[in-house]
Amino acid sequence: MVCSQRVTAAGVVAGYAVDAVFGDPRRGHPVAWFGQAAGALERRMWADSRGRGALYTGLCVGAAAGAGALVQRATRTRPLARFAATTAATWVVLGGRGLAAEGEAMAGLLDAGDVPGARARLPHLCGRDATTLDADGLARAATESIAENTSDAVVAPLVWGGLAGLPGLLGYRALNTLDAMVGHRSPRHARFGWAAARADDLANLVPARLSAMAASAAAPLVGGRPSRALRAWRRDAGHHPSPNAGPVEAAFAGALGVRLGGVNTYGGRVENRGMLGDGPAPGPADLRRSVRLSRLVGLAALAVSAVAAYR
Repeated sequence: MVCSQRVTAAGVVAGYAVDAVFGDPRRGHPVAWFGQAAGALERRMWADSRGRGALYTGLCVGAAAGAGALVQRATRTRPLARFAATTAATWVVLGGRGLAAEGEAMAGLLDAGDVPGARARLPHLCGRDATTLDADGLARAATESIAENTSDAVVAPLVWGGLAGLPGLLGYRALNTLDAMVGHRSPRHARFGWAAARADDLANLVPARLSAMAASAAAPLVGGRPSRALRAWRRDAGHHPSPNAGPVEAAFAGALGVRLGGVNTYGGRVENRGMLGDGPAPGPADLRRSVRLSRLVGLAALAVSAVAAYR
């Protein structure tokens, strides 16, 4: 058992390193395959019903976590196979390098004054309507997305991988993918996607707060102060409609010394996220600092994950 725990911890660390060096797989991404399969199942199962949506969510997440459990059981006495499987799973569920690359690309476009290019690039980071955003609005949107996705695409999968190994890695990524697919408040998914959205909220409660804690602790490494990050988290997180994005975005705002939040538009739907932080609006330099902060938060989460897997 101890050997198995050590191998799982080593696999999580190795998978993080592979993502940091290579980023997402270029072709045939398993998360894309899952999304295609989940989309096909949704077309067969959809009904304007919370119960049907809960069944759909359970089937999709259960299949992913179950596959992880089968592999974990099959490799319990085969350390090399366990290491390889854990490394591969960690790599495909993480999005740290891709997130950082998009943040750097957005900062470069904004530095060059290419607002149309930045508007075209923003959908790589978030689903916000970019057509009316100016340079400041684009920098704010990108900085907020870096913060939120650091928790969703880096910290949370690492936490669940550390706690539950392969089932945690694959089950969490399946749930988070479903939330992106059906968890938004569109007329079609208001009821059908309710279970996916609420389950994703629960799965991210601890990772989001770990992300906020790590961002606060790392603030001096990006020119900020922990006290300012903690104050923004405590004071402003509740203004955000998301119970998990609020703490992370508020802590990032305080750590960077910028002001985030405000009114956002998503496909015609207007959402007021309140004011997060009390500094100036972020610019390209602040966006680059948010990328550095994201990497630091990811390293902190990796340490927590490795210790949890080794326990």
